[in-house]
Amino acid sequence: MGTDKAFLRLGNLTLLEHAISMAKEVCDSVVLVGDKERLRPYGWVVQDKFPGQGPLAGIHAALSSESARWANLVLSVDTPAVSPKFLKYLLKKSQEAMAVVTVPRAEGHLQTLCAVYRQQFATVAEKALKDGRNKIDPLFSEVPLQVIEEEELKRLGFDPDIFDNVNTPEDWQRIQLRLSASAR
Repeated sequence: MGTDKAFLRLGNLTLLEHAISMAKEVCDSVVLVGDKERLRPYGWVVQDKFPGQGPLAGIHAALSSESARWANLVLSVDTPAVSPKFLKYLLKKSQEAMAVVTVPRAEGHLQTLCAVYRQQFATVAEKALKDGRNKIDPLFSEVPLQVIEEEELKRLGFDPDIFDNVNTPEDWQRIQLRLSASAR
């Protein structure tokens, strides 16, 4: 991307502020994972215990923090089309299941950074991280998993494009155009 995605502006908010605002609409508390100095102005911050090992390390840090709950919504900053309405649905589905992870699937991919993880996933994540295994999806075979399939999302009026994320300047331009068109 060439710049820190968290600080890209979407209207009056950065992507980070947008994600925090959405999370606060559906959660009692919000914990940020990353560099404390950079993120402290935005709220409670925990740092990766396995720095440089990617998103799994972030999930582990969140689930291992003193503020972790029984079930924890994980939301990346680079999916600005995800709505509080969808997050409420995701949390409701996770409460109805005995799964350790509740994750949507869209366009053939599990949306691991817009999912609900129960605290016990931290143990699985820590073992994998210590072994140098940083991919999230393979760990799902080790825990009870609930997948919200794309057909269900569509049936409920959730466009699978809500998971479209910002990785390149072209992605950013496309997402901004789509979000501004949908706001009209």
